[in-house]
Amino acid sequence: MKRTLEYKITGNYNDAMVQDVLRRELRISTALIKELKKYPDGILINGEHMRTVDPVHTGDILTVNIYDTDSESIEPHYIPLDIMHEDEDILIINKQPGIPTHPSKGHFTDTIANGVMYHYNKNGEHHMFRAVNRLDSGTSGVMCIAKNSYAHARLAEELGTHELRRRYLAIAEGTTEDRGTIDAPIARVDFIKRAVAPEGQRAVTHYRTIECFGNYTLVELILETGRTHQIRVHMSHIGHPLLGDWLYGKEDKELFPRQALHSSYLSLLHPVTGEKMEFIPRLAKDMESFIKSL
Repeated sequence: MKRTLEYKITGNYNDAMVQDVLRRELRISTALIKELKKYPDGILINGEHMRTVDPVHTGDILTVNIYDTDSESIEPHYIPLDIMHEDEDILIINKQPGIPTHPSKGHFTDTIANGVMYHYNKNGEHHMFRAVNRLDSGTSGVMCIAKNSYAHARLAEELGTHELRRRYLAIAEGTTEDRGTIDAPIARVDFIKRAVAPEGQRAVTHYRTIECFGNYTLVELILETGRTHQIRVHMSHIGHPLLGDWLYGKEDKELFPRQALHSSYLSLLHPVTGEKMEFIPRLAKDMESFIKSL
């Protein structure tokens, strides 16, 4: 699959090298520039092949062709996808709970990745699977997938600079304070489990109470950092594990079959157009039903 980007050279870049425009204006990484060099039409000026050290002039049209292929290790398999938005560069879905994001032992064909590859193939598209904000199997809600390496690199950069913003809703055990910040380092315990530990990486979670329901509280959470299982670890650390969290709380599948965590808000700057985009999925039905039952 080919994604084409075009940029008209302005006076600011008159007599600059092609690589200056690629890095400063289009913010293309060194790794992707190296990849572009492999193709005769990877980097063009006015339709002609150019080297990265060649000069450009005001009014020139710089064309970049980014090639992509399927994720050969991921088998396309039909999985229902609740698509909130799709264009040439990004796919936004409202992920259902109980489905892993990536294939792993015991889950080779029943993941979001399999469903996305099936969706691409059905539409005659060829992309690798690139999850920008990966959600745990038991977590529901809005999830962003990049459709090419350029979009993925730009969105990963936004994650680091907090231009890509995320909020979550969770049902926690007990009654939490009105609001608070958990600043506690998280370290790996084993292949799956994490824990608060002095030797861990810094992790910061902000939370506020939305409503209390007897022994449970609906909480909104904002991540300042993005450690594995961060919300689950932090809420358990302050004595309010998430409802249904088998790893950091109490498992009771009859009461609630998963950790009650929902990715409730995502905003980003489109990796190509720069447009600010916001996505707010409906609360997962099982969490909605549980709250109503209280």
